[in-house]
Amino acid sequence: MSALSVIRPALLVAAPFLLALGLILPLVRFDTLYFFDQTPSLIEIVVLLWQGGDGLLAAIVALVSIVLPLLKMIGIAAEATAAGGGAGSLFYRRVVPHLSKWSMMDVLLVAIVIAAAKTTGLADAFTQPGLWCYAASSMISGLLHSLMGNAPGPK
Repeated sequence: MSALSVIRPALLVAAPFLLALGLILPLVRFDTLYFFDQTPSLIEIVVLLWQGGDGLLAAIVALVSIVLPLLKMIGIAAEATAAGGGAGSLFYRRVVPHLSKWSMMDVLLVAIVIAAAKTTGLADAFTQPGLWCYAASSMISGLLHSLMGNAPGPK
């Protein structure tokens, strides 16, 4: 039994669990005027954008931040549990590499927002557990993709 055969199942469970936490836990805390703060989750940000009349932006954030990571994890899980080739393997080889390119985009955008808030003096911004869970999920799914691409034998 190789280390990869032990680690891969744990990572296959950890990645979607951390993604779920990253979607529902607060991403960032904004403290403004020393008495008002906000700690939105990723899902709340999408809803607030939608309710605020920014439907296109809400759709883009939902697609890139929620739908694409879910599709990537489904593809990785399908490939890891599939015996042989098939549609799952085709999806994994053709689509998942393109999804991987977007993996850390959200984390970068939140970092830029935090830096902008701090440098303008309008608010203090602090990372929250949701951002760390989301980042960990992105890194784990990237690691899984890499491990599965380099693993010898059946996947």
